[in-house]
Amino acid sequence: MAKGKRERRILAFTGAAALVAVGLNLLISAINAQKAKKKKRDLLGSSVRVNLSASEIQRLTDQIISKSKEIHDLVASVPLEKVTYANVIAPLAELEAYQFPLVQSCLFPRMVSTSNDVRKASIEAEKRLDLHFLMCRKREDVYRVVKAFADRGEWLSSEAKRYIQCLVREFERNGVNLTMSKIEEMEKLKSQIDELSLRYVQNLNSDNSFILFGEPELAGMPPQFIKIGSTRKLVAVAYGQRCGKENLDVLENLVQLRHKFARLLGYSNYADFAVETKMARTSLKVFEFLEHVSIKVSNLATRELNVLRDLKREEEGDSPFGMEDLLYYMRRVEEEQLDLDLGEVKQYFPVNLVLTGIFKIFQDLFGLRFEEIKDVDVWHETVCLYSVLDYSSNELLGYVYLDIFSREGKFAHTCVLPLQNGCLSSNGTHQIPIALLISQYPTQIDGKPVLLRFSEVVSLCHEFSHVVHHICSRATFSRFSGLGVEGDFVEIPGHVLENWCYESISLKMMSGFHQDITRSVTSQMCKSLKRRRDMFSGLKLKQEILLCLVDQVIHSSENVDIVELLKHLHPKVMLGIPLLEGTNPASCFPRIAIGYEAVCYTYIWSEVFAADIFASKFQDNLMNQYAGLQFRNKVLAPGGAKDPLEILSDYLGREPSIQPFVECKSKNNL
Repeated sequence: MAKGKRERRILAFTGAAALVAVGLNLLISAINAQKAKKKKRDLLGSSVRVNLSASEIQRLTDQIISKSKEIHDLVASVPLEKVTYANVIAPLAELEAYQFPLVQSCLFPRMVSTSNDVRKASIEAEKRLDLHFLMCRKREDVYRVVKAFADRGEWLSSEAKRYIQCLVREFERNGVNLTMSKIEEMEKLKSQIDELSLRYVQNLNSDNSFILFGEPELAGMPPQFIKIGSTRKLVAVAYGQRCGKENLDVLENLVQLRHKFARLLGYSNYADFAVETKMARTSLKVFEFLEHVSIKVSNLATRELNVLRDLKREEEGDSPFGMEDLLYYMRRVEEEQLDLDLGEVKQYFPVNLVLTGIFKIFQDLFGLRFEEIKDVDVWHETVCLYSVLDYSSNELLGYVYLDIFSREGKFAHTCVLPLQNGCLSSNGTHQIPIALLISQYPTQIDGKPVLLRFSEVVSLCHEFSHVVHHICSRATFSRFSGLGVEGDFVEIPGHVLENWCYESISLKMMSGFHQDITRSVTSQMCKSLKRRRDMFSGLKLKQEILLCLVDQVIHSSENVDIVELLKHLHPKVMLGIPLLEGTNPASCFPRIAIGYEAVCYTYIWSEVFAADIFASKFQDNLMNQYAGLQFRNKVLAPGGAKDPLEILSDYLGREPSIQPFVECKSKNNL
């Protein structure tokens, strides 16, 4: 054989051998990867899929939409005279239970995935699924058969009745009873509302207004304060004028469009539409509530204001007290009366110790046990998974993923997402709930502990209450699981549990000096933190009530002049303090534009109810497990399966009262 040919054959064999070797290496890698994957434990009872690729998210989204359409078509095909619970209601309920964890598997990666492609796929999946489910809620053919069964009045249980009523109301609030022309008008209005809401927020985000001062105008000013009265007023006015004319026009148009939208659906105004699905039920009830709270805290707020006025008189003479003085003199009093260094406080709250303490508190109160699970699939190495078990029976109640450390591309705020809802399936088995807690605490560097600001400790405790609310659910229907409750009820457990962050016995369970964890926060620190929370709470609440009233008035009345409304309400609510000339708080209040329109009151509402629960059940015995188990079984377990006022009245043994809230605010104040 010629030398050249032999060399070519050797090269050819060598190339083939190299390809085989590469192929074998790939095969071995795949086998090893599969083995490694198999080593990961299956999560018993979980249908949540983590670590989906972009293409897998797309395929799963297709499957969800296809299955959903199939079931809705099947239900719609049932003749009206043959509708039964089994062929109309049960298929829809089972579809919700089955698909919820699959839907969440497609959606939660947009908030936590390390892959940009996966986040994009998740965002696209959200758009497609939102559009599909919106179309499902507008299907007149499905509504017709659901309504036919509802009209028969054949209820299997009170929860089934509530579920069917929710279905009917959901269809009707989405316009299934409207003519085609009105449906088209409603869609146009909704599009305009969304556009204006976004513009309002974008205007605020892009605002870069500023004012310039000379050195004399800033004389003696510490970095965080403005000491010169005239300078302070200029800053307050400039701040209150942000996007003033621009956002006022946007808000006025928004309100008119919302009223038109509500009237198309048969409501007299937008507030009645928005509040219908909340505990309050009517706008009138909201007004009564806000006015009642405002009156009840007036004496407290007056005492607080007198303290501030006296201090200003000492420093600045008899010049009138204005809104520009409120925050400045609050801080001055706090500085003088509280021996509290928040930087020092932070040294006592390493994140791992805070979590351990929260686990311990929730375990002791609610009869729970948290156990970390290793060797399971997670989307990032810093994510932890815990099983939650009943302490007495050892029954598995659910799971919680903790993804609390910051990384690029991750959602920037603290929140809780339900990944799988707890419910009872048609075969009698209980589907367990699964939750995800997301936060953005800094990652550990050079072995140094991650320390939390005290506000972050409170936030973590509050959010973990949502986790426990979700996990403790015993609702039959998926949509009523845990957090599937009215918007002015969902925050009540969180506000109840925040109190444990201000009591020595529990605060010491969550704390330990980072260089010596046997040293917890001092009793004096605990007292100061509690007093700081409650200082000037009357005046702070008055400010919140003012904005909530503005929100409720403009969304329950036609053609309201917002500027004149504020000029009228401001001195009435704020104990005679006039609105700063030229300012318009409604132009820089994002909640009124998007997310909380006509329901800004819900934060105060939940605070009031939570204060009654804490004062009645826990204040005298913070670790009262009997009261805790009652809270778990009577308040948390029903989820949205019962009317929330019925839930609270059953737990308290009476209707909730506003008085404990007022007393709590007064007790640790000035």
